[in-house]
Amino acid sequence: MRFFVGSDFEDSLRKTAFFILQIPLDENTRRKNLEKILVTSALTYANGPLHIGHVAGSYLNADIFVRYNKLLGNDIIYIGGTDDYGTPISIKAEEEGVKPRVIAERYNKRMKKDLDGLNIQLDNFSGTSRPRHIKVSQDFFTNLLEAGYVNKKTLNQFYDEKHKRFLADRYIEGICPHCKSEGARGDQCDKCGKLIDAMSLIEPRSKISGEKPIIKETTHWYINLPKFEKQLREWLATKKYWKDNVLNFIMSWLNEGLIERAITRDLNWGIPIPLENTKGKVLYVWFDAPIGYISSTMEWAEKKGQPDLWKKYWLDPETKLIHFLGKDNIPFHTIIWPAVLSKQKEPFILPYDVPANEFLNLEGQKMSTSRNWTVWVEDYLKYFDGELLRYVLAANAPETKDSDFTWKDFQNKINNDLNNVLGNLANRTFIFIKKYLNGKVNKTENIDKLFAENLFSSGLNNNTPFYFDNLEDISDIINGIDESYKKYKVRRAVQLILLLTRIGNRYFDIEKPWVTIKKNRSEANETLFFCSELLRRISILFTPIMPEAMKKLRKMMNLADDFEWDDIKKVPESFKIGEVSPLFKKIEDAEIEKQLELLKEGSEIL
Repeated sequence: MRFFVGSDFEDSLRKTAFFILQIPLDENTRRKNLEKILVTSALTYANGPLHIGHVAGSYLNADIFVRYNKLLGNDIIYIGGTDDYGTPISIKAEEEGVKPRVIAERYNKRMKKDLDGLNIQLDNFSGTSRPRHIKVSQDFFTNLLEAGYVNKKTLNQFYDEKHKRFLADRYIEGICPHCKSEGARGDQCDKCGKLIDAMSLIEPRSKISGEKPIIKETTHWYINLPKFEKQLREWLATKKYWKDNVLNFIMSWLNEGLIERAITRDLNWGIPIPLENTKGKVLYVWFDAPIGYISSTMEWAEKKGQPDLWKKYWLDPETKLIHFLGKDNIPFHTIIWPAVLSKQKEPFILPYDVPANEFLNLEGQKMSTSRNWTVWVEDYLKYFDGELLRYVLAANAPETKDSDFTWKDFQNKINNDLNNVLGNLANRTFIFIKKYLNGKVNKTENIDKLFAENLFSSGLNNNTPFYFDNLEDISDIINGIDESYKKYKVRRAVQLILLLTRIGNRYFDIEKPWVTIKKNRSEANETLFFCSELLRRISILFTPIMPEAMKKLRKMMNLADDFEWDDIKKVPESFKIGEVSPLFKKIEDAEIEKQLELLKEGSEIL
């Protein structure tokens, strides 16, 4: 986009304003054929509260996508819950001297409350320690075993002599055999993202006793992943539309060679494997956790009084299954999970897309819950509206590379983008209409004629004194927002919405309604009608990201809360402005300084 500067700029800007109001959405946005979509967010370990890394990684992007698709009228459900059987839950329970179930249930409730505080609305939020999930997971294991894709092996495993127990993956820490980083777990290195065989850790130590463990023989069951390599490569070859960072991650993992992976472990807290004489053997958490998407959907169906409704989504090949998650979960959802799904007795759908995000850092450093270097959602909500965090995380989403959350940037985005740009446009437009036009503006009667004569017949080209270079630039603003939501590019959606808002403010300044109202009320009406219509469209375009703020905006314009995406192109005959109040308020320096102090006081990072 470029601004034209010349003697005819003001007149061309006015005409462009009406052009934006009348431009039809292209045919691809009409969405005549509705879709069936099943959305999930990665199940979060129920060993602590929700933090902003969880929100940026798998929850907010999913909620935005779901809200957008609901506006389109698509048949979409959003499923999630907590991963109750992870070793972190057992470790937390041992630290507090309580049963693991107490920990899981506590944080399941707290996470749901945090999600509600951010207006992230899942259709069902379950937990993997519920009876339904146990039965479904055991069936999945049995089906794989009977189909010949599970092998029983005797192997050596670390054993803590002091506590007389085998050590599961997260009870072991050491130096990563791949990148040589310290603090790698027995299942995965957070530094390089590679999965690890615990026995390959350098200088292993028990997280329970802190001592070097001995090696002892045990028996476990393994999924034979090499048997799936050919079908996985053929399936992944059809996923050319996946994000580059996801595909690159998968192919790197595949090219290193698939190996058999244990799907059981020695623990008291977990889903018992359904075989005789296997006391103390439970399903490995990475195996049963994704099955939680299915059991949670079953729970949702039962709550609706239609127990078989889950099949409408999971067994219908027309359903698009989309997993939102952080990059550390990519291999589980793109290699192991599809393999497990493909060998069940029922024809489960495979993932349609896995738009994984990268990591969110904090104040220039990697987030660390162990060192309390994070922003907990429940703490954030004590001071700020959840909508503000939704906006900042959307504007700074780690879609293709790691991004950084800083409190100063949080303040700047709220004060500048929301308050000074969008809030300013709404306030100045509505106040002016109330003061000078009796609270009402009408659509110009000859707008269609003005549009046709002054634009289509003029033969637009680069020499035309016009606000944009060509027609495509203008239509791409709204259609580009539509496409951005469709392709999970919420950062771009935010940028384009702000572009529309800045156009409105610029148009208001150029047209000077405070001057034209004195000599030409009709011209002032045109200016204010355009700004109002732009705000009406923004109230729809911005709803997936800031639903409550857009409700407030629409209420000031006396617009109904019940609307669809296609209503963007339905220009009303008039606007009757109601009670006007600031859409946002500025965040003061003292508020940000307080958050920085709280962060440093609670963290071990100096």
